[in-house]
Amino acid sequence: MEFQIIKTPIAGLLIVEPKLFADPRGYFMETYRQRDFAALGISVDFVQDNQSKSRAGTLRGLHFQRENPQAKLVRVLAGKVFDVGVDLRKNSPSFGQWFGVVLDAEQKRQFFLPAGFAHGFLAMTEGAEFCYKCSDYYRADDEGGLAWDDPDIGIDWPLEGLGEPSLSDKDRAWPRLKDLNFSF
Repeated sequence: MEFQIIKTPIAGLLIVEPKLFADPRGYFMETYRQRDFAALGISVDFVQDNQSKSRAGTLRGLHFQRENPQAKLVRVLAGKVFDVGVDLRKNSPSFGQWFGVVLDAEQKRQFFLPAGFAHGFLAMTEGAEFCYKCSDYYRADDEGGLAWDDPDIGIDWPLEGLGEPSLSDKDRAWPRLKDLNFSF
């Protein structure tokens, strides 16, 4: 098997470490193999890949799809990000809790978020390139979100040295969890 799983304190959120084959010429790694992921308990059919590039201090999220929830497998191609999942599964013992992990191009770790989580990330370096596989198609009319700075969730964003985060107008306007009136 070419992947190792690290469990997080929130059931379903997993850090995935691919096996790296390196030599003086560079490296090779598989980032996804359906059969191996299924053997690790991740049985998801991914249908869409997305990629973004962000300036240092850019915060994207916290996003989710309401009627067509997406599982995501995310990784960083260049630079470093702080990636976060917030549990929105109404019957989960960790509802409203968050977990974050630093992902960078050097470590090559990936982060798996099952359907039922809000997702966001903070670019910690200039030119951070982020890519993710999604289990359902993005639909603009189905998008929901949470306030990135909701004190009831209390995400400890590593903003030191980055100043105030750069947000889209949409990401500035998302409600707090207590005002959401939505869960999976």
